[in-house]
Amino acid sequence: MDARTQPPLPQRPPPEPLRQQGSVDCTAIVTVLFTLIVIFSMVLIPSSSPNLKNSLTILHQVPEGHVGVYWLGGALQETTTTPGFHLKLPLITHYEPVQVTLQTDLVRDIPCGTKGGVMINFDRIEVVNRLKKEAVYETLLNYGVQYDHTWIYDKIHHEINQFCSVHSLQEVYIDMFDQIDETMKDALQADCTRYAPGIEVISVRVTKPRIPESVRRNFEQMEEERTKVLVAVERQRVAEKEAETQKKIAITEAEKNAFVSKIVMEQKLMEKDSLRMQEEIENAMYIAREKSLADAKYYQTLKEAEANKLKLTPQFLELKFIEAISNNTKMFFGNKIPNMVMDQRLLGNFLRDLEGRKNLEA
Repeated sequence: MDARTQPPLPQRPPPEPLRQQGSVDCTAIVTVLFTLIVIFSMVLIPSSSPNLKNSLTILHQVPEGHVGVYWLGGALQETTTTPGFHLKLPLITHYEPVQVTLQTDLVRDIPCGTKGGVMINFDRIEVVNRLKKEAVYETLLNYGVQYDHTWIYDKIHHEINQFCSVHSLQEVYIDMFDQIDETMKDALQADCTRYAPGIEVISVRVTKPRIPESVRRNFEQMEEERTKVLVAVERQRVAEKEAETQKKIAITEAEKNAFVSKIVMEQKLMEKDSLRMQEEIENAMYIAREKSLADAKYYQTLKEAEANKLKLTPQFLELKFIEAISNNTKMFFGNKIPNMVMDQRLLGNFLRDLEGRKNLEA
C-alpha cells in the first residue's frame, strides 16, 4: 500500500495544567471553619449568657431609645451607634445597649432610723431619670454600664438615711412626708450635676414608710381623734353657715318687704298728688267759671244800674206814678190823700231840678 493512501494517526489532547494542591487545601479549611462558626453561633449562642452572646455575635441590633456602646479588646470606644442592625467582630468587640430615654429605677426596702431612734422602712422609691446621649461615653468611662447603681440605688439609700436622721417620726411620717420627693430629687440632682453631669433626675416618687405596729396604732388613734375634732369643727361651721344663711334670707325678705312698701307708699303718694293736682285744676276751673259769672253779673248789674239811672227822669217817674195810681183799684178816704199826691209831685219836681243842675254843671 502506498504511503500516501495510509489513514492519518489520531492526535492526543494537550495535557491539562496541574492544579496547585496547596490552594485547594486552604479553600477547604476556610469553608470548614466558616461552617463550624455558623453551627457554633446557631447552637451555642442562644443558650449562652448575654455577655458571651454580645461578644460572639457578628450581627446585632440596637433597640429604639438606646445607643450601641462598644469595647474593643476591653477598651471603651468613643463611637456609638444608633438604633438598627450593625456588624462587629466576634470575640474581639464587646457590645452593650445603653438606654438614653426616660427610665424608672425602682429602689426597694430602704431601712432608716429617725431622730428619735424609731426604725422605719420605705418599701419602694421610684426614681425617674435619663442619661444624656452626648454624655454616654464620659459616664460609662467613669462609672461603667451600671452607673445607676452608684448614683441612683446607692445614693437614694444614703439620702433617705440622711433625711430620717435629722427629723422625727412625726415629721417623716406626716408633717414633712410631702416634701421628701422634692428633697430626694434635689439631693440626687446636685450630686449628679457635680460628679456625673450626664445623668438627669426627672422626679422621685416615695411611698409611705412602714412603721412599728404600736406606733402605727397610736398614729391611727391620734388621726381618729383629729378626725372627730375636724368633724365637730365642720359641723359647727355648717351650723354657722346655716344661721348666716337664715339671717341673710331674713334680711333679704325684710329688705324686699321694705322695698315693696316703699314702692306702694310712693304709688299712693303719686295717686294723692295726682288727685290733689286734679282738684287744684277743678278748683281753678270753678274759680275761673264763678269769676266769669260774677264778672258777668257785675257787668249786668252795672249796666242795669246805668240803664235805670238813665230811666229815672222826672217824666218817667211821673209816668210811673200815674200808671201806679191808675192801676190802683182801691179807694182811699181821708184828709191826707191830697198830701200823698202832692208829695209825689214834689218828689218829681225835685228830681227834675236836680237833673237840671247836673246838666248846668256839665
